[in-house]
Amino acid sequence: MDLRAELLKSIWYAFTALDVEKSGKVSKSQLKVLSHNLYTVLCIPHDPVALEEHFRDDDDGPVSSQGYMPYLNKYILDKVEEGAFVKEDFDELCWTLTAKKNYKPDRNGNSVISHQDAFKLWCLFNFLSEDKYPLVMVPDEVEYLLKKICTAMNVELNSCELDDYLSQEPQGQGGLTVWQFLDMVNSGRFLRGIEQEAISMAVEEVYQEVIEDGYLWKRGQLRRNWSERWFTLKPSALSYYMSEERKEKKGSIALDKHCCVEVLPDRDGKRCMFCVKTSSRTYEMSASDTRQRQEWTLAIQTAIRLQAEGKKSLHKDLKQKRREQREQREQRKAAKEEETQRLKQLQEEKERKLQELELLKEAQRQAEILLQEEEQRRKQQHEEMQRTLEIQLREAEQARASMQAEMVLKEAEAERQRKRIVELEDMQERLQEALQQEVKARQDEEAVRYAQARLLAEEEEKLKQLMKLKEEQEEYIIKTQREKQVLKQEMENKNKCLEEAQKQLEEVRVNRQRVDQDVMAAQRKLRQASTNVKHWNVQMNRLMHPIGPGDKRTNVSGGVFAGYQPLLSRRDSSLK
Repeated sequence: MDLRAELLKSIWYAFTALDVEKSGKVSKSQLKVLSHNLYTVLCIPHDPVALEEHFRDDDDGPVSSQGYMPYLNKYILDKVEEGAFVKEDFDELCWTLTAKKNYKPDRNGNSVISHQDAFKLWCLFNFLSEDKYPLVMVPDEVEYLLKKICTAMNVELNSCELDDYLSQEPQGQGGLTVWQFLDMVNSGRFLRGIEQEAISMAVEEVYQEVIEDGYLWKRGQLRRNWSERWFTLKPSALSYYMSEERKEKKGSIALDKHCCVEVLPDRDGKRCMFCVKTSSRTYEMSASDTRQRQEWTLAIQTAIRLQAEGKKSLHKDLKQKRREQREQREQRKAAKEEETQRLKQLQEEKERKLQELELLKEAQRQAEILLQEEEQRRKQQHEEMQRTLEIQLREAEQARASMQAEMVLKEAEAERQRKRIVELEDMQERLQEALQQEVKARQDEEAVRYAQARLLAEEEEKLKQLMKLKEEQEEYIIKTQREKQVLKQEMENKNKCLEEAQKQLEEVRVNRQRVDQDVMAAQRKLRQASTNVKHWNVQMNRLMHPIGPGDKRTNVSGGVFAGYQPLLSRRDSSLK
């Protein structure tokens, strides 16, 4: 299991804990907070503005695990450097998120393990669980982990009771989930009568053994003094820190195939000493007890061997071997079951064939019995048939004699019938002649009826023409009467118009006479006015031109009234 797979297991728990509705999706705001915390604990530099922009709220809604994986791989997991962060801090972050929702210890404080022990068991579960989701631990790994804890407490695990518990507990995906495992441990069924402190120490010991971390005393190279350091064993290196927080790394011992581990005798007041020899330096260390020294030396030697073989770690290698053994057991079990099934099928086939053989024998016996019965029945039928034939023969002889007598009677009857037939044929000929005559008479009658119908049709046609002429005549008479009325009406209207024209003519004549009279009166007035004007002109001329001595009298009438003559003539014409 590489680092990415280990980190993904813990992140999967954190993601599912944020999925409150169990829909497989988490809101973008929660994923933003989760990503920020992952950046922090994994010591990965990041841009907060880019993080805010990537998880900006929009209309797309929440994000599924598949939608979050590209971002997680590209911006977080691809940038993780092994040894640059504290793995325990990362696990604790994911545990804190998932434990709030899923871990439910006893509220009365009667839990077998503490919250910190539950966290370590959760880490061990992730390490030993299968590499498929949802994460489960197969029963063999559950038994292995419980045996390790019980061995650390010098207690023997009851495997039968564990098998009974696992058979009763519902298992999804072929194993227990971490919450089922923690509930099983908290139930106290397998750790009955053991104090919580002893259980915590055992869990811590197994955790340190599997995770391969712990405190050791190390001797300095220059000052040669002893200092307590927190050691972390990896396949390629043995690193040591100031404390278990692993914030300040003091150094690292590179492990390769040229390294070796040796046990040293006690000296300078230090017990349980051993050293790690590399090609360039020898590192002296001291453990707290002999057991711890043995575990550390064995673990370092295994790491050196695995490094030479190109493998990762002891427990991972052991886990892989256990998995291979399980697969081999499953294969052997499947092969055994298949062999058992095949033998069972062969046994069933053999029994079926024996049954078929017994059925065939029984059928043969039944067939022989039926054959004998059939033979007897056939003989009886033959005898009965022979008796029946004899009886029928006698009856046939009697019937023959009776039939001969009947034949004589039938011949006499046939002679009578022939005579009757001759008479009927004659009668038929007479009837045919009568029928032909009747047919001819009917044909003549039909011809007469046809001629009569034709005459009736012609008469009806002539009647229609006559009626049509009558209708046309009536229409012409009506039309003539209407034209006569119209002419009469027009003559009356013309007479009325003539009378009115005569009346108008009389009125015009009267008006003309009256106008003539008016004209004559006007002429008289005009002549009188002309006379007056002439008189007044004479008077005016006299007044305007006084008569001097020796002046001649001018012709007033010719010069003054010469301009009035055309005007008088025009008035006369208009009056006329």
